[in-house]
Amino acid sequence: MKVDKDAVVSFHYRLSDETGTEVEDSREREPMAILFGRGSIIAGLEQAMAGHVAGDRFDVVVPPGQAYGERREEAIQRVPKKYFRDADHLQPGMTTVLNTKDGRQQMVTVTKVGSSVIDVDTNHPMAGKTLHFDIEITDVRAASEEELAHGHVHGPGGHAH
Repeated sequence: MKVDKDAVVSFHYRLSDETGTEVEDSREREPMAILFGRGSIIAGLEQAMAGHVAGDRFDVVVPPGQAYGERREEAIQRVPKKYFRDADHLQPGMTTVLNTKDGRQQMVTVTKVGSSVIDVDTNHPMAGKTLHFDIEITDVRAASEEELAHGHVHGPGGHAH
């Protein structure tokens, strides 16, 4: 079976950034399983996987526009400390959750800590980077009706939500 919309695709990946620095390697755990064509992985990787079959191994270079987008300078913001649960323990380089005005939560990276404010970067940590993937497709199967209805892959024995 080929990788196509609504197939369940299991794969291993090794991710490196544009400098060749390894960011992550999935081979030390179970393969990642996705319901293909539902936007659960970055667009450039999904496009590169289409048409492959189990056993295929290939390299993919994904530019920022097909990954996590370009870095946006306007995404660096100065926020009063009162909006952080752990403000007194934060240091530059740490990631934390910011509670937004509309009640959502957003992962941010601390860039500077002042006496009453904290500067944060709301860009995704991989924004602006060209990503290099070494992909190995380990399995491709038809999705179950339940997986299609729920829009995601279920593990052995059904869903756990």
